[in-house]
Amino acid sequence: MIRIVLADDHPVVRTGLRAMLAGDPDLKVIGEATTPDDAAALAAELAPDVVLMDLQFGAEQTGADATRRIRALPAPPAVLVLTNYDTDSDILGAVEAGASGYLLKDAPPDELIAAILAAAAGETALAPAIAGRLLARMRSPQPTLSARETQVLRLVADGATNNDIAAQLHISDATVKSHLV
Repeated sequence: MIRIVLADDHPVVRTGLRAMLAGDPDLKVIGEATTPDDAAALAAELAPDVVLMDLQFGAEQTGADATRRIRALPAPPAVLVLTNYDTDSDILGAVEAGASGYLLKDAPPDELIAAILAAAAGETALAPAIAGRLLARMRSPQPTLSARETQVLRLVADGATNNDIAAQLHISDATVKSHLV
């Protein structure tokens, strides 16, 4: 039995994931977290095999922050990122924080279940598109910034604070920080 903690700030996403995973007798959701702090606390308290982690929570901390804290536990579970965010900085930030895998929320259910099984077995689970992007970036390690990262960097260079940037670009502080990582 693979024990799973769901970490996502959207109730409908957690409910859908729980319902989908309930159909597999080898998987059991043992907890749900709505914030990065909750995710790290539940991982320490419940000792799951896998934490299914969103990246953006609309909070000061991100899923990558929680992943780093979870992976620092004495007997850490695997962390599998399941998110809508697929920028290079998001992917690299999650992998560098210790994520065992990275999937987008539009992944088919069988792909998600296969990724959970792989993560629980200590393997890496990357969506094919994500794996291709990581390999391409490793093959030609040129520092490149997305249009949004460039926009954020320009505002920082002009002296804007994270709060100012978030307000001006209509994004959260956490998103600003993820662009600066």
